[in-house]
Amino acid sequence: MAIDYGRKRAGIAVTDPMKMIANGLDTVHPKDLMDYLKRYCAGGEVDTIVVGYPKQMDNTDSEAMEYIRPFIKKLKKQFPDIPVEIEDERFTSKMAMDAMIEGGMKKKQRQDKSHVDRISATIILQSFLERNKI
Repeated sequence: MAIDYGRKRAGIAVTDPMKMIANGLDTVHPKDLMDYLKRYCAGGEVDTIVVGYPKQMDNTDSEAMEYIRPFIKKLKKQFPDIPVEIEDERFTSKMAMDAMIEGGMKKKQRQDKSHVDRISATIILQSFLERNKI
């Protein structure tokens, strides 16, 4: 599972059982995210949670890490048996927007930021899967 965590929304993506293809799952308000994750993880299908790690172009942490670090800490406390990893999320919003355009999504639909967050989470997870192929 991957999470593109933001102050207004959190995009969520999951992968198939073979861990080959990432798919967008949902977009959730951050205040509802822990309850959502508890319900989803109760099914026992999550073996790793990947959180998007926002970096600057010079490879330093972005300002968003101020609220992502506490979120990661909370995740680790809430799900002690599930490893929490981070994955560079630079350019994922741009890549998500490009994917929506290439996929033929209408401009009105592209303005719904929940689509961008869900697709960004998918890109984060796919990147993580490709980087960690066995």
